[in-house]
Amino acid sequence: MGTPTTSPDPHTFPLWSDEPASRDLLAFRAVAETVADAIFDDDLDPIAVGLSGAWGSGKTSVLELVVAEIEARSEGAEGKVLVVSTQPWRYDPTIGPKESLIAEVLAALSAEFKATDPAAKTAVDTLKKLARKVNWTKAVKMAARTAITLQLPEIDDVFGLVSDDPESLEGEKGMAEFREQFQELLADPALKHISRVVVLVDDLDRCLPDTVVETLEAIRLFLSSKGMSFVIAADEERVAEAIQQKFHTAGGAQDEESPATLYLHKIVQTTIPVPALSRFDTEAYLFLLLAKAGLQDADYERLITQCDVLRLTAPNLDSVSVPEGSPLVDHLVTASRLTPILYEKFHGNPRRIKRFLNDLNVRQSIARRRGFTLAPDAVAKLMVLERILTNDFAQVLHWLATNQLRDKLEALDLAANGPAELASEDVVEETAEKEGAAPASSGAKAPAKARRAAVAVKVAEPVPDEGFSDTMRRWAKLPPVLDAAAISGYLYLAASFSKIEVIDTGLPERLRDIAAALTSSLKVDRSGVTDEALRALPETDARTLVSFLGRRTRDQPSIQKFSVESLIRLAASQPVVTGDVVAALKSVRGIDIEAATVIKLRALDESTYGPVLAVWKTGATIEPVVNAIAVVEKAWGTDGH
Repeated sequence: MGTPTTSPDPHTFPLWSDEPASRDLLAFRAVAETVADAIFDDDLDPIAVGLSGAWGSGKTSVLELVVAEIEARSEGAEGKVLVVSTQPWRYDPTIGPKESLIAEVLAALSAEFKATDPAAKTAVDTLKKLARKVNWTKAVKMAARTAITLQLPEIDDVFGLVSDDPESLEGEKGMAEFREQFQELLADPALKHISRVVVLVDDLDRCLPDTVVETLEAIRLFLSSKGMSFVIAADEERVAEAIQQKFHTAGGAQDEESPATLYLHKIVQTTIPVPALSRFDTEAYLFLLLAKAGLQDADYERLITQCDVLRLTAPNLDSVSVPEGSPLVDHLVTASRLTPILYEKFHGNPRRIKRFLNDLNVRQSIARRRGFTLAPDAVAKLMVLERILTNDFAQVLHWLATNQLRDKLEALDLAANGPAELASEDVVEETAEKEGAAPASSGAKAPAKARRAAVAVKVAEPVPDEGFSDTMRRWAKLPPVLDAAAISGYLYLAASFSKIEVIDTGLPERLRDIAAALTSSLKVDRSGVTDEALRALPETDARTLVSFLGRRTRDQPSIQKFSVESLIRLAASQPVVTGDVVAALKSVRGIDIEAATVIKLRALDESTYGPVLAVWKTGATIEPVVNAIAVVEKAWGTDGH
């Protein structure tokens, strides 16, 4: 495939419309062609074909492909195929679905000839006879009263058909007359250019039982006329349930011999199922949705063609040809990572997949504007937790609230992926350098991701059972490995989307306001908790606060400029908790420590806080932090010895 002529803006997160796709991204053309085969089979004329699938399975997209297939097959043919599209669920149930559907068919036919043309006189007369069978007055009055717009013929202006005393469609005689007159209309010379009429009925399964039955009854009126075809896109089981509710019949919707199912099958001769997406289809659909932004139409069409070919020859998208360094490479990775769990949890439903990606892009857009710089694959992994594994999401929010997020995520990673030992220091250094980390010679330690990449042999030591659910362990296997500090802000945002309050219920209410003030970014809040107030705290409360501040700083290092200052104040106000403060400071990783935090130790006692500096020094990787440690050591007179 050629190099895309434009590249997507990394700060643009497109949303996909719920309207049917104009391109076949779902490999449904085979289904549409099968429907068209039935429509154009003269031996099946007239026919009603069911197109059955669950909500969001792609039925409307198949109908769009059916229209395109009809147009393609009609090109160059002698007669025109008139396509009439209708959605009964848009009808107001008080108006009369039967009248509405009849009106749409007659309106489409009347548009094919001029009512003022003398040559069309017979057709106009026949149309009038048909229209008199329907109580148009009721429909028009209801439309005006409810502000519902129907595609009714221009009755008053064109045909003068409004009557308060219409002929009846009820009974076999009235229905037989309608069928006979409608056949006359189709055979009229004014419509000789029409070879057949195809009515596409969408979303019937959304309708109330009365609407379902009346629509089917209207279809039954037309089905004795040669040249009439209906394609009814609906979940067949839901339609049968509506029939059952309407007539209060026995038997279930899945029972082939139930009265409701038999009634439906009397009208719908055959049903073509819309298949759920396979695992490959799911991966291809994800990739093609992600790839659309920034691609020219020609490039996108070539990409769709590649996926169609691979659908028949390969089990995955590994062979897709994309330019090196293109954003498409990242899209392939994201699609590959999301496919296993989305395929299983969404059961191959295209609409649910599209909604998931829309939600993902909304999260990315808002997160970026809130200052959270998370990679798309990290947001996608968190979205799986939030939208699919809701119980596990609540568990992770509990870890966040109780400041256990880092420790629990590391334990979960260990439980899911197992412990490992490094292949060699050279491999670690090489991997770390590729990721932008400082080499080991500078005193830096390779990040967790680099260490995992350098794994050679799994260590056969038992992993503690933390009681993680199987679904959470499986989720933890999804790349990338998440860091608590990086995702905590996003988790608060996600919790707000789900209207979940993130509260540490283990922290006594009497201490919650103090804890919030001591970690506030506003100096006025922190200074509002005076040293006298800290000295007045019971020892147990002081130790509880120290533990809370330490765990929260370890989980969310971004607050250290406020929390570390508060920890030092607590030690000064209550010397009895100094040991707890030292332990809390040592629990914060050196890789997360900032230079300004290190400098705070310079004025403190070396014998007390020297162990803290030693721990931070072993994990320090950034030059300003390394330099700050040297400054403190010099002030203490230790020079690192």
